[in-house]
Amino acid sequence: MSVDQEIARTIKLKPIQDIAALLNVPESELELYGKYKAKLPLHLIDPEKVAKNNLILVSAISPTPAGEGKTTTSIGLVQGLNRIGKQATAVLREPSLGPVFGIKGGATGGGYSQVLPMEDINLHFTGDFSAIEKAHNLLAALVDNNLQSKKRSLDIDPRTVLWKRVIDMNDRSLRQLIVGLGGTGNGMPREAGFDITAASEVMAIVCLSENREDLKRRLGNIMVGFKKDRSPVYARDLNAHGAMAALLKDAIQPNLVQTLEGNPAIIHGGPFANIAQGTNTVIATRMGLSLSEYVVTEAGFGFDLGGEKFFDIKCQSAGLSPKAVVIVATVRALKYHGGGDLKELTTPNPEAVRKGLPNLEKHLENTRHFNIRPVVAINQFTSDSDEELSIIREACERMGFQAVLADNWAKGGGGAIELAHAVVKEVESGGSNFKPLYSWDMPVEEKIHTIATKIYGADGVEYQGKAKTDLKRIEKLGLGNLPVCIAKTQKSLSDDPSLIGRPTGFTLTVREIEIASGAGFLVPITGEMMRMPGLPETPAAEGIDIDLDGNISGLF
Repeated sequence: MSVDQEIARTIKLKPIQDIAALLNVPESELELYGKYKAKLPLHLIDPEKVAKNNLILVSAISPTPAGEGKTTTSIGLVQGLNRIGKQATAVLREPSLGPVFGIKGGATGGGYSQVLPMEDINLHFTGDFSAIEKAHNLLAALVDNNLQSKKRSLDIDPRTVLWKRVIDMNDRSLRQLIVGLGGTGNGMPREAGFDITAASEVMAIVCLSENREDLKRRLGNIMVGFKKDRSPVYARDLNAHGAMAALLKDAIQPNLVQTLEGNPAIIHGGPFANIAQGTNTVIATRMGLSLSEYVVTEAGFGFDLGGEKFFDIKCQSAGLSPKAVVIVATVRALKYHGGGDLKELTTPNPEAVRKGLPNLEKHLENTRHFNIRPVVAINQFTSDSDEELSIIREACERMGFQAVLADNWAKGGGGAIELAHAVVKEVESGGSNFKPLYSWDMPVEEKIHTIATKIYGADGVEYQGKAKTDLKRIEKLGLGNLPVCIAKTQKSLSDDPSLIGRPTGFTLTVREIEIASGAGFLVPITGEMMRMPGLPETPAAEGIDIDLDGNISGLF
C-alpha cells in the first residue's frame, strides 16, 4: 500500500451531508452517490456571489515527469485557509484512468493534503468520464452509420472524417486503425483511431458549458468532417446533440467530496493541458464561488499551458476574474531545468538549482502579462536541503516576488498556513486586476504570435503547409474570432521537449490547426502531440490489487 493510501485509511470520513452543511447546502439538494460523494444541482449557482467571492489559481513551473504537486498544494492551501478562519473550497479536475494505471498515478493530492475517498475518485468516481466517453462514441457511431446510409446520407467524404473514438485508457495500439472491414454490412472501410477520453472535445465542451442548454448548443457545433462538396458537417446535421446531451444529464453536475481535514472539495471535468484547456469545469468553479468565500483551483501542467489557457479561454469565456495566482516551484524541478540528472534529483545540488532559476523567473514574468501578482509556493520535499530552499526564496525576493515554503504534504493545512496568509494578503491588497493576454477578435496568426513570443519566449512562429491551408479554411468558415488553445509539450517552454530551463532564440513551429468549434476554440498543434498515450515498461497497473474485503492497494 502506498504512503498516501496508508494516510487516507487513517481518516474517518464525514458523511457528505456534513460537508454540504459547511456550504449551507441542505441534504434535500444532494444527489447522493453512496455515503461520501454527491452531485450538486446547477440551480445553486448564484451569479452575484460568483462575482463577489475570491478565485485563486494554482499553477506551476515547467514540471518534471512526476509533476510538482499543484493538486497537493491546492488542497493544502484550502486546508490552510480554513485553519485561519476563511471559508474555502477546493475546485479540481477529475483524474483520468490512463495516468492512474500508467506512470503518473492518481490525481487526488498526496500525504496529508488529499481529497477523499481517494480510491473512488481515482477510479470510476461518479461515472462522468464514462458518460463523456459514451456521448463522444455515440457521435462516432452516427457518423459511420450515415456513411453507410443510402436514404439519409449527408454525402460525407469518408476521407475527411475528423471525429475519432475515445477510451479512458493508455492503449497505443488504438492510435491508428482501419474500421469497417469484413464486408458491406460492417460499414465503410476508412482510417480511424482512438484518443484518450481526457482529449475528447466533448470533455472540453462539458468543461466550458454554462448550463444544459449551452451544452447542447456546443455539442451541436462539433465539426465532424466535410461533404464531398467541401462544406462542413456538424453534429447537429446528424441530429446527434440531443442524445449526446441526454447521456451527459448527470455528468454536467459537479461532484462534492471532502479533503483529508474535512473541508469541501468540488471535483468535475478533466481535460489535459497540453492538448486542451487543462482546467475543471466552468460550472464547478461557479458553484464553488457561489457557496464559499475562497475557491482554490488548479491548471496543469506549467503556467505556460494551463495557466495561459485558464486566463485566455476559461476566464474570458465565463467572465471570471481571479484575485491571485500561486506558482508552485520545487527544488527537484529547478535542478532538472538546471541540467541535473533526472535520476539524481533527490541528491543535493545547489548549483543546479541556481542554473534552473530562469525557468521560474519566466513563469513569474508570464503572470504579470495578465496583471496578476503571483505568490510562489515552494512545495517542500524531504530531500530538499536548507541551502537549496534558501536559494529559491532569496531569488524570488530579488525578483520582487513573495515566496513561502509549503509543507502541506507532510503537515496538511498546518504546513500551508504561511501560504494561506500570503494569499489572503494578496487578495485583500487588491493588487491584481485581471486582464487577458489577447482579444479574441485579433487575427488567428496574431493570437498565436502573441502567446508564442510573450508566454513561451519564442522569436516568432513558422507555419508548415498544412497549417497555412488550415488558416485559410478557418477564415472561410468564419471561425477566426475563436481563442487559440495551443497544443505543446509540457516539458519545455518551447515546442522542443529537450530545451529545458528558459529557452531563447527558437521559433515555434505550427504543424496544423484543428477546429474545435463545439468547445469554441482553435487548436494549433506544435511538435509531436500524443492524444493516446502508451503504458510505460512497468505500468502502475501491475502494482494495483484488491483483497477479499474489497480494499484496494497500489494507488498513489
